[in-house]
Amino acid sequence: MNVFDILKKRGFIKQTTHEDEIREMLGKEAVTFYIGFDATADSLHVGHFLQLMAMAHLQRAGHRPIALLGGGTTMVGDPSGKTDMRKMLTVEEINHNAECFKGQMKRFLDFSDDKAIMENNANWLMNLEYIPFLREVGRHFSVNRMLTAECFKSRMEKGLSFLEFNYMIMQAYDFLELHRRYGCKLELGGDDQWSNIIAGADLVRRVEGESAYGMTFTLLTNSEGKKMGKTVSGAVWLDAEKTSPYEFYQYWRNVADVDVKNCLALLTFIEMDEVEKLASLEGSEINKAKEILAYEVTKIVHGEEEAKKAEEAAKALFGKGAMAGSIPCTEIAKAEIVDGMDILTVLTTTKLASSRSEARRLVQQGGVSVNDEKITEIEFKITEDSFEDDSLMIKKGKKVYHQVKLA
Repeated sequence: MNVFDILKKRGFIKQTTHEDEIREMLGKEAVTFYIGFDATADSLHVGHFLQLMAMAHLQRAGHRPIALLGGGTTMVGDPSGKTDMRKMLTVEEINHNAECFKGQMKRFLDFSDDKAIMENNANWLMNLEYIPFLREVGRHFSVNRMLTAECFKSRMEKGLSFLEFNYMIMQAYDFLELHRRYGCKLELGGDDQWSNIIAGADLVRRVEGESAYGMTFTLLTNSEGKKMGKTVSGAVWLDAEKTSPYEFYQYWRNVADVDVKNCLALLTFIEMDEVEKLASLEGSEINKAKEILAYEVTKIVHGEEEAKKAEEAAKALFGKGAMAGSIPCTEIAKAEIVDGMDILTVLTTTKLASSRSEARRLVQQGGVSVNDEKITEIEFKITEDSFEDDSLMIKKGKKVYHQVKLA
């Protein structure tokens, strides 16, 4: 089966520059393609994970990925999807972040024997000569056309710096440089990168007179169209130090029922026939599909051993595993939470805090989590919706767990 059809069936593909040509090309030759990753943090997150999964599908089909670290473009900052200018990072911070990305990407892609390439656009962008660059590249860009791009239009009222205005040209130049160095024919990215991607493909065609293509992936969103990968405590990271394997597992275990199919299709390698079967489960049975989703995604990101540990820990904490009997439990009548029970009352009722003042300090210091979501507001209330199978888990600090059940 053509990998283009696989990606389409699984829901990856959003837009293409030349759909029929891209599909034909991916079916008849080994294609070198790339995705850029700006080093704006010291870890990749679940939004990047979707793109890495697409790269893995393509590599398994015999194509060669280039993971392009944005050591140069991060110095400027992509205005796409941003209401304000990105924070300016130092060269040292960017290089550190890029090194962190390198280690994480090796979990998903095989870089041995030239099967994949890792590059850094700092290698050509940092040494550009301004006037020659403008003459070779800048002359191919229409300012009027650039201003119609969504990434710029959304910033015109609040202000767009000339620094950021250069980003599209720099990203387009990346494609040209990778085409010259490695014969790269295809740029991929999230759908928020569409304007930048078509600019790159157009530049290669204009300068080299050769075919170049672009394709975007759907962004990882829930059924309401909101980006997934955010929790009360922040982003869901791929670094185990920033988001533990257990927290990572629990995030996917707790996705909404309607999002299970999408997540299984995009974030696991489970065959689509099986995905359809799992997604069709109803009522409490859908929880089995969520457990499979959480295990498979955690296994891909953190390894099988960590996935098994997270699965067992989850079963233990929610009263299903061999360790469940060792966790203290308090029952609360449904009538007591009709209007919600504030977190301070919950902590004193479960004796996790001896007084409301101690409970207040625990919350304000970030020492309380409910179902693995850190609670930072003392006004937070638990409601019946907070419970799963009439159970929820409170964590105090790093090691104290307490189960609450609805009587």
